[in-house]
Amino acid sequence: MSVAKKKQRDTRYSSYLHPRWWPTWLLIFLIWAVAQLPLRFQWWLGERIGDLTWRFIKGRRHITEVNLRLCFPELSEKEKQALVKQSFRANGIGVMELGVAWFRNPESFLPITKVHGLHHLDNALAKGKGVLLLGGHYSTLDLGGSLVTEFIQADVMQRDHNNPLINAVMTRARERRYGQALDARDLRGLLRQLKKNRIVWYATDQDYGRKDIVFAPFFGVPAGSITATSRIAKSSGCAIVPFSHFRRTDSLGYDIYFQPPLQNFPSGDDLADATLVNQTIENEIRKQPDQYLWMHRRFKTRPSKQDPSLYRKGDH
Repeated sequence: MSVAKKKQRDTRYSSYLHPRWWPTWLLIFLIWAVAQLPLRFQWWLGERIGDLTWRFIKGRRHITEVNLRLCFPELSEKEKQALVKQSFRANGIGVMELGVAWFRNPESFLPITKVHGLHHLDNALAKGKGVLLLGGHYSTLDLGGSLVTEFIQADVMQRDHNNPLINAVMTRARERRYGQALDARDLRGLLRQLKKNRIVWYATDQDYGRKDIVFAPFFGVPAGSITATSRIAKSSGCAIVPFSHFRRTDSLGYDIYFQPPLQNFPSGDDLADATLVNQTIENEIRKQPDQYLWMHRRFKTRPSKQDPSLYRKGDH
């Protein structure tokens, strides 16, 4: 496994006192201030932000429409458009929850949080080989991860933010909740944590380009799917435990789900393994499809370089 050269993180706030960082500090203060508001009002405000982005960010709306057309062909056009709008609202709430995850103590949300299937994780951890939590990019990404640390001790793999100050705030917040916030490319660090019988949150459900992938079905559509999950499991002997988290739709609260570990994994067949991983994530998404990050171009990489983009406007 090659290790890509990466910038060194600097999470010292004293490094960001120059006036050029003041606009970012103002944004961070705004995020902090909104996080202090009642959660129900934050949900309402997030929905309004979702409505605005649905109306004005047409590029992301187009990507979402294409993804839902591909993944839910059984829905009528009216149902698809309603799901598009619901998805923008759910992700708008997710933006509000960033501040909650970064700046508030998740312990205060325990009365409205329910965990399902925690025994699956306990049983997997008892084998002593570590656990890879197979997560996904749900709209509750940061808050769900923060809440789960009230029940388990875990590390997290993260893609660093392009803004170093935002990244510093995000990383410091995550390291208060998790043991370590590992760079997404730090596979050696990941394997070290698994060797210590640690739990590590890991997501595979985005398009990472053409390197080290197979094309496995995701909602029946060939999707570029990384093979690293199989290699990690083979190298470490760890268990792969599916993990998801959703906002309740009938009341103010959250649900966290752990599923039984993947069986016969790795199988020695990268395509079969990637298909199982994608199917597992798909099953979780179907619990609350509006709360997934459909704005991402999941099918950007095509099986052949000559295949036309699925996101080209006017082709549908």
